Amino acid sequence: MKSLELINIRKEYGEAIAVADMNMQIQRGELVSLLGPSGCGKTTTLRMVAGFIAPTSGSVVLDGRDVTDLAPYERNTALVFQSYALFPHMTVAQNVGFGLEMRKVGKADREAQSLEALKRVRLDHLADRYPRQLSGGQQQRVALARGLVLNPAIFLLDEPLSNLDAKLRGEVRSEIRSLQQSLELTTLMVTHDQEEALTMSDKLVLMEGGKVRQAGTAQDLYERPADSFVADFVGRSNVIEGRVEEDGFHTVCGTLLPPAAAGQPNARFYSVRPEKIAITRAGDGVEGALREILYLGAQTEYTVMLGETSVTVVTATPGPDDALAGLQTGDPVRLQWNGGDARLLDA
Repeated sequence: MKSLELINIRKEYGEAIAVADMNMQIQRGELVSLLGPSGCGKTTTLRMVAGFIAPTSGSVVLDGRDVTDLAPYERNTALVFQSYALFPHMTVAQNVGFGLEMRKVGKADREAQSLEALKRVRLDHLADRYPRQLSGGQQQRVALARGLVLNPAIFLLDEPLSNLDAKLRGEVRSEIRSLQQSLELTTLMVTHDQEEALTMSDKLVLMEGGKVRQAGTAQDLYERPADSFVADFVGRSNVIEGRVEEDGFHTVCGTLLPPAAAGQPNARFYSVRPEKIAITRAGDGVEGALREILYLGAQTEYTVMLGETSVTVVTATPGPDDALAGLQTGDPVRLQWNGGDARLLDA
């Protein structure tokens, strides 16, 4: 069943269009991420769903009910803010129960429900502490519990991990996804972090300039990008400009690349992921010159120049007896990849 539906939703600020006639559906129990660069319209979309911003036109339908003209407190939603927005003068339990208090839930029921929500995020033992006594990860989980206790029809997350350090971000990311799946929470999340979106989401909606560039599963967007913007934004890709001729794709500097198996026949761009490319010292393949080597631990990243075109290659770090051991910048190399891993794309 559809939990959320946006129908031709549009937001204008004077002559500026923040969101342009967007259509989107979220099925019950799904986690959908709005992904895109700053200013693409993703946060505006989230706040129109929450009711904090009124759309210029279009409809927001929640569980089959048109809520476009309803105030935020009249919608069955819960928004977790980027800054957590915890009340410093309230205990953890009081913060979690605040929404219930606004709904006139009695004290005994409010305390019981707040404690149950804290148990779900494994913080019931900290119910009497204040936000200043918690770590960043713990504060994030309190914010989640404050939304969970309301039993919302849809859970809204606004850059929920942006204030955490890299290690803690990975841990909390797993906790949020596990909680969302176990409780079958319908969730709409805004993020600019590709890894976050790829690992947490059932579906992605990639936005740019107020428009949806592509929507689908993480695999759809990664393996089958609709255009050069999607290929370049989701994960990493070598997006190479050139032209299609009878014998294949020629880069702007004249290098002939292996035929791509899919894409637009008259495309201006050729796309292949760095991990799909093999690098050798000699043999078959496209000839290039090694410009840079970056050691990344388990992986090594090579930058290879095909004429004036830069191509990135990522492989497992070679061992001391590997043929690639001892490669140095300036060395000639050969690049090979399967045509099935390359796509021809429009701008």
